[in-house]
Amino acid sequence: MTQTPLASRPHDHSHCVSHALAEAEDICLRQGTRLTALRKRVLELVWQSHKPLGAYDILGVLSDEDGRRAAPPTVYRALDFLLENGLVHRIASLNAFVGCNQPEHAHQGQFLICRDCHVAVELEHEKINQAILNSAKSIGFAVESQTVEVVGLCAACREPK
Repeated sequence: MTQTPLASRPHDHSHCVSHALAEAEDICLRQGTRLTALRKRVLELVWQSHKPLGAYDILGVLSDEDGRRAAPPTVYRALDFLLENGLVHRIASLNAFVGCNQPEHAHQGQFLICRDCHVAVELEHEKINQAILNSAKSIGFAVESQTVEVVGLCAACREPK
């Protein structure tokens, strides 16, 4: 029996958020980096759903929370930190960010993205990574990073309404 990815199953999403924040704190402590209050809040916002969140969406929430306009460079610096430390992934096709399910080890991003509800499910298949690396190597190309984005319909959006 095939298991439905967590993002498309009903679940207590607050557990996803609290787990991600605890993992981020542990990773930053081990790496000797600082998870500032702003970085932590941005990570929390990214994890509030399995839908990728854009920088300006984050900016809007932060501005609403503190009553003053947050500066875009502040949010982008926080997102850059989270990206550099493997805590989030950037979904290029949506120009948005999603929390990393496995931040404890470096890996390439592979995502199934629902074109209707915009939920993004992170996958990690070594065979996909290896196929890309082998194909690139065969033509003399050196891969520096890779993100695979597959767009379609999730199980919930495929169900007749």
